[in-house]
Amino acid sequence: MTKIATKPERIPELFTAFWNERDAEGIASLFTEDAEFVNVVGLWWHNREDIRKAHDYGLKVIFNQSELKLTRVKIKKLSDEVVVVHAKMRLTGQSSLEGEEKPHVRYNIFTFVTHREQEKWLAVAAHNTDIVPGKETNLSDGSGILKAVDYRKKSN
Repeated sequence: MTKIATKPERIPELFTAFWNERDAEGIASLFTEDAEFVNVVGLWWHNREDIRKAHDYGLKVIFNQSELKLTRVKIKKLSDEVVVVHAKMRLTGQSSLEGEEKPHVRYNIFTFVTHREQEKWLAVAAHNTDIVPGKETNLSDGSGILKAVDYRKKSN
């Protein structure tokens, strides 16, 4: 497998491959130097090095036995140089917190905003969103704790 994205839809393919290899440097190589990345809980990194550091930590501590699988990719071409890539993924094997039950399978959708730089494509921005089946939005209590809810159901 080529280690550069020769097409925009290769970015999520390479992201999952680098993830499963525990290669934070590889993940970072998919982004421009000044890229933006927002993770599932809203942590926001503002450059390639911060993206590398965050993934290096996560792949060593939180996701050291995980597997990420790409299940769907859809692209939206904005110009010859800019393409939005949406990717649905499946995550298994996340590490447990001490005293907690083993985490279950998670599904997420990534949005990558990509830009062509000569013969390769790089992400200028990425946003990772967890999918919460059967829910419509989040509610926040007074302490900032979020709870996924569905307004169509009377009790959540």
